[in-house]
Amino acid sequence: MIRYIFFLILAIIIVLSIGNFIFKSTFINDVKERLKRTAGLKDEILTEKDLQHLPPPVQQYLRYAGVVGKPKVHSVKLVFEGRMRGRKQDWFPFVSEQYNFFDVPTRLFFMKGKMFGINVPGYHAYKNGDASMQIKLFGWIPVVNLHGGNLNKAETVTLFNDMCLLAPATLIDNRIKWEPIDASSAKAFYTVNDITISAVLYFNEQGQLVNFVSDDRISVDDGKNYRFSTPVIEYQNFNGQHMISRGDAVWHYPEGDFTYGEFLLKEVVFNPR
Repeated sequence: MIRYIFFLILAIIIVLSIGNFIFKSTFINDVKERLKRTAGLKDEILTEKDLQHLPPPVQQYLRYAGVVGKPKVHSVKLVFEGRMRGRKQDWFPFVSEQYNFFDVPTRLFFMKGKMFGINVPGYHAYKNGDASMQIKLFGWIPVVNLHGGNLNKAETVTLFNDMCLLAPATLIDNRIKWEPIDASSAKAFYTVNDITISAVLYFNEQGQLVNFVSDDRISVDDGKNYRFSTPVIEYQNFNGQHMISRGDAVWHYPEGDFTYGEFLLKEVVFNPR
């Protein structure tokens, strides 16, 4: 009897492991396909001339970040850990791995969350304006399966947020139209195909980007539009560049601000091969 129980438990562990592996393999294959595409891109150097069309506080931010004189960024790998929660739900810890590609706007975000002690992996894919979100219990049982519609616009905001906070060298992209506001803020309009989103960026005197605010993101919790912001808590030096190391993700609901994500950057690789 004990032997049968042992083999039953072993079989369950194997099935669950296979589910997680199969689910993540979609993310891995998507990444490999795009790394292959970008492998031949030239590493051009970003210069002061590339900054001249940007509003003054954005120029100062890129100089503070240390991107001038370094290769232009066409892709980035990011590893996070932190915690997240839904509206009226408890926090759960997560680790994530993601790849962003900027020649063809792409964001591939794979997260491993743990809820009630159970592994709940999720894959957010944004491919040139087309977005999807899948969350599967043990990699097998669908919990969330969204595609297109309002998600496309929401994930365009998310990609642009990544560009601003995690790959500032990409802010010279000609798909971004800038509207100067004052010495410490600027408004940006980012267009991917037929989707245009906007955000206001706020900077301090040191040149750090301290907040990103957009009214163009839809909450997955209820499908409604609320103000979205990502206040920055801390900067660190990663590979010779000053970047955000800790930050929050906040929904500004009518009843009050709600922090739904806390992020700690663990690894960044620009132009991964």
